[in-house]
Amino acid sequence: MELNKKVIIITGAGRGIGRSSAVDLAGHGANLALIDLRAADLAESRAQCVARGVEARIYEANVAKEDEVVAVMGRIAADFGRLDGLVNNAGIVRDALLVKAKAGAVVERMSLAQWSAVIDVNLTGVFLCAREAAAFMIGFGQGGVIVNISSISKAGNAGQSNYSAAKAGVAAMTVVWAKELARYGIRVGAVAPGFTHTEILASMRAEILEKLTAPVPLQRLGEPLEIAAAVRFIFENDFYTGRCLEVDGGLRL
Repeated sequence: MELNKKVIIITGAGRGIGRSSAVDLAGHGANLALIDLRAADLAESRAQCVARGVEARIYEANVAKEDEVVAVMGRIAADFGRLDGLVNNAGIVRDALLVKAKAGAVVERMSLAQWSAVIDVNLTGVFLCAREAAAFMIGFGQGGVIVNISSISKAGNAGQSNYSAAKAGVAAMTVVWAKELARYGIRVGAVAPGFTHTEILASMRAEILEKLTAPVPLQRLGEPLEIAAAVRFIFENDFYTGRCLEVDGGLRL
């Protein structure tokens, strides 16, 4: 796909990988529809995109709520008059062990609320946004690209039953949709970042970050712009579909 003047939606665009993807795609001429729940963060992301000479609009919506997703996708299609791409990036974490015990007695369990919150945003939200975006792409008749953000945790990461399940599901849905949507000229790929220097990790203590990076062959966290470059690769390579691109510094969980 030639990115210049294309319209791409990015969810979770207010910070981290979402913002970096928006800025990177803007630098290659794409116009952006930026979705998030945080108005101030969205405004900053928009400013950085507009500074690169493209059109960027912001939309507040919760991707886990069907009515909000349907409404915001309709507004974006009406505002831009076309839709060429979607980066399904919005996600949250609510880490906890399945059960935690001391002296043989269970003292803590992952709550249903913790499970449901992550599944709702990280899996159902991806489904809802892809469904609506694909419908508009088919309607516009110009094909398109959907990029889902999975994670290294799709392989199974202790303390992340909810997150690992969601990200494994995202990788699986990528394959399904690539098969289903190819007939409409829509490609679907995924990126699975390793531990990346975003706001979530930046808030961790130095000793915890050291433990995270120790097993990484490259001995460091990834940078959001490195993940953004992988996202752009999927957009630009017209023979890439149905696969998950792992960008993790060589780490295997």
